[in-house]
Amino acid sequence: MSELKVGIVTKEWPPAIYGGAGVHVLQLTQALRTINGVHVDVHCFGAQRNDAFGYSTPAEFKSANPAIQALVTDLEIASHLSNVDLVHSHTWYANMAGHVASLQYSIPHIVSAHSLEPLRPWKAEQLGGGYAISSWAEKTAYEGAAAIIAVSDGMRADVLAAYPSIDPGKVVTIRNGVDTTKFAPHHDASVAAKYGVTGPYAIFVGRITRQKGLAHLLRAWKNVPAEYGLVLAAGSADEEGIGKEVADLIAELEKTRSNIWWIKDMLPHAELTAMLTGADLFVCPSIYEPLGIVNLEAMGCETAVLASRVGGIPEVVTDMQTGELVDYRGDAAAFESALSESITRLMSQPELLKKYGTAGRVRAMKEFGWDAVAAATLALYRRVIA
Repeated sequence: MSELKVGIVTKEWPPAIYGGAGVHVLQLTQALRTINGVHVDVHCFGAQRNDAFGYSTPAEFKSANPAIQALVTDLEIASHLSNVDLVHSHTWYANMAGHVASLQYSIPHIVSAHSLEPLRPWKAEQLGGGYAISSWAEKTAYEGAAAIIAVSDGMRADVLAAYPSIDPGKVVTIRNGVDTTKFAPHHDASVAAKYGVTGPYAIFVGRITRQKGLAHLLRAWKNVPAEYGLVLAAGSADEEGIGKEVADLIAELEKTRSNIWWIKDMLPHAELTAMLTGADLFVCPSIYEPLGIVNLEAMGCETAVLASRVGGIPEVVTDMQTGELVDYRGDAAAFESALSESITRLMSQPELLKKYGTAGRVRAMKEFGWDAVAAATLALYRRVIA
């Protein structure tokens, strides 16, 4: 069989990775590149890299709406995809590059559904009028794609509900993976000491966006006993409103507690795994989460997880085995109360948390290896080309 040439299109690529979709693209690409007979070119936003083709926004569009900037960049990328057998795009930012290339060169376009614009209305705060453009771009690309990869069964159901004209047969679940050699228990007390972290603590890792539910966690923390600390590895607010809200909530907590630590810069990998490993509990209060790679990363580090029961999270965190789940049904007060109760109860039971953490790593290693993700993705590639 001749070599399969794949063009992966993504907004995020090292060193500019800031979310789960970017982590997914990097890990999937690395896994695909280990397979004989597969050649992968990555086309990404931004400056040139040694391991990818980078595309900067044309100078005349530097002041345009971010959604317009994405579309212009997509058109440039599409013009460089004539030499691949198929194109695989990730997030709406890159979807139109794949869609246009598919039309122009008569090649299959596969979309990975990491999130859905109709389920993220708060994006209107970030993109303004561009939200209508991003929604159009996503809908058009999804409906025209040869296949759609959903990162969880929950996401698959959401895709079909959001875009009912799509043939269910072309929406396939292939869950995200985690590299459990990189995300493994890493005991290094010097890292906590560097940031002044002492005593038992829970940790949140993620962007400051409404989707991640950080404001809910901070309000919930008001009713958590002061003996328990909270580490917030949180930066790069999506928009000014949520950024100010989170900053104000943190400042309010800091008035009465000395064990709230806000790490605004992205942690180097070794420091991240050390902080995850040292935590008693990892908290994921997302109100929307197609899968949640960050939960897998915490599990890989043998840390118990408390997460919201939304999207694909229940497919990762096994309730009462690798952690616990809290219901979110749109009622902020009820959600925050449940978070407070669960955090307080779990932090007082270190042996239970240790049990959850041990089981979590076992599950991450057994069920979420990238080799299996790459094999399933390659099988889909072969299927759409046949």
